[in-house]
Amino acid sequence: MSRFGDGLALGPDLTSAARTAVEKALAPLSAPPDLVCVFVSAEDPGAVEAAGRVAMEAAGARVVVGCSANGVIGGGHGVEEASAVSAWAAVLPGARLEPFRLETLKTEDRLIVVGMPEGEEDDVVGVLLADPYTFPVDAFVERSAEALPGLPLVGGMADGEGRGSTRLFLNGEVHEDGAVGVVLGGPITAATVVSQGARPVGPDMVVTKADENVLYELAGTPALDKLEEIVLGLPEEEQELAGRGLLIGVAMDEYADEHERGDFLVRGVVGADTDTGAIAIGDVVEVGRTVRFQVRDTGAAEEDLAELLERFEMAPVEGALLFSCNGRGRAMFPDSDHDARVVHRAFGPSGVGGFFAAGEIGPVSGRNHVHAFTASILAFGPAENREPAP
Repeated sequence: MSRFGDGLALGPDLTSAARTAVEKALAPLSAPPDLVCVFVSAEDPGAVEAAGRVAMEAAGARVVVGCSANGVIGGGHGVEEASAVSAWAAVLPGARLEPFRLETLKTEDRLIVVGMPEGEEDDVVGVLLADPYTFPVDAFVERSAEALPGLPLVGGMADGEGRGSTRLFLNGEVHEDGAVGVVLGGPITAATVVSQGARPVGPDMVVTKADENVLYELAGTPALDKLEEIVLGLPEEEQELAGRGLLIGVAMDEYADEHERGDFLVRGVVGADTDTGAIAIGDVVEVGRTVRFQVRDTGAAEEDLAELLERFEMAPVEGALLFSCNGRGRAMFPDSDHDARVVHRAFGPSGVGGFFAAGEIGPVSGRNHVHAFTASILAFGPAENREPAP
């Protein structure tokens, strides 16, 4: 018997699929589940809601959390753009589970997020699932270090067909906005992995002039001139990749002798101004930070995930939640199974479940971020032999 299980069920009858997926996830467990995660993929929000309610009722867990998605992961497979339900179940002896529902309140000059539980000394990790249309997930996650010091957040943004189409599940309730999740604490062994799947090109450069997310100078040269110089000096294949969408990486450790793949927080290059020679990127970067341009392709994404999992220090892994970008799957690889297959190969036939997210949440170098085109993983090891904090 196992402490983790996962189940996947497909078909137009989503409520039946929900029951089947949960039954599969519970089947290998050695005890009743403490935590069950449910992810539902379908075009009709009403059908998604009905399936979520059935799954939550069938789960019989202390905490059930989940959301809608355009694709789900379970049973060693990924399924995109089809009616399907994935369930993941965990037995967490002695663990403290704090479910939460986040909402935003508008004041005269800002939004305030309410609903997050008070932090505890034995907090281990938080799972966060958010509606991208109504919840300020980027701001909340980027500032989480202030409100939730030391707490890694892992998860993703629910997906649908626009505002009002997403569904969030929490302990029998269905929500159309905000965010839901659970904080796990006590005797739990867990670790995170975030594979950004990008490959650095060109040299490291110091930001010498910037304002918020606009870079004016790199290494004392107008940023756009530097970008053009580097791209023109790349091999033809990499020039083509840069033309499809150039990225930039912000070095997470300024004191490292060298910065290679995996040493950066990767963000998009979102615009350029030929008059000022500036480029705009998808994050705020201060003067003095080290950056390096990046490209993304199938090979880089595959190698990055495989290498990160090979270096993963926690063993054995008994179960894992996988939040893969909806730009991965068939959009990046030959099939939807890629990330699930790589995780299974690295961790063994453990319970792995998750979904294809509209933005992934996970820590890089100890700080929480919202990502794109990543695979964010929360892995669980053997239960710790200690009593939970009172």
